[in-house]
Amino acid sequence: MKKYATISIPLEVKKILEDVKGDEEWGAFLLKLYTEFKRLKSLEAFQNLKKTLTEEDLRSILESIEEFRSEFSFRSNVSK
Repeated sequence: MKKYATISIPLEVKKILEDVKGDEEWGAFLLKLYTEFKRLKSLEAFQNLKKTLTEEDLRSILESIEEFRSEFSFRSNVSK
């Protein structure tokens, strides 16, 4: 059995959210909002980071990733 909690929010906020949520259950709706918020925050952080990096920085990162993957793959095969 699931446990439930009550949260207090202003009625105007509840009305706005109810209009958007439609027939969806509150738990699923709020989790979807949270997931989308986290995705957008991550995207924003990535875009900000990308603005600060030069082409050379990006090339160096890609080379490091490729080197790591090849070494990781090699080590994984050796241990089998």
